[in-house]
Amino acid sequence: MKPVVYHPEALLEYREAAEYYTNIEKELGGRFFEEVEDLIQDIRHAPERYRPFDPLARRHFSDVFPYAVIYLEREECLWVVALMHMKRKPGYWKVRMG
Repeated sequence: MKPVVYHPEALLEYREAAEYYTNIEKELGGRFFEEVEDLIQDIRHAPERYRPFDPLARRHFSDVFPYAVIYLEREECLWVVALMHMKRKPGYWKVRMG
């Protein structure tokens, strides 16, 4: 399995979302963290399973939270470019793909 590498802004999105849900309820923050980690493990086990939606990027949706992991499969790693909230600006993360 390839290692997962986060774009710094994707990691910030992850932290901010986890803090947001934790501030609502501690257990909710824990469930959010577990959900995202499960999504990442799914991606690591079968990165090609999730359909491309942008020429280079793929996404894996959460069934529980309004988020998707946006990633690129690179030769050396899986590059997570965003932990995207599904109700916010679509495509904002595209500048991170370089």
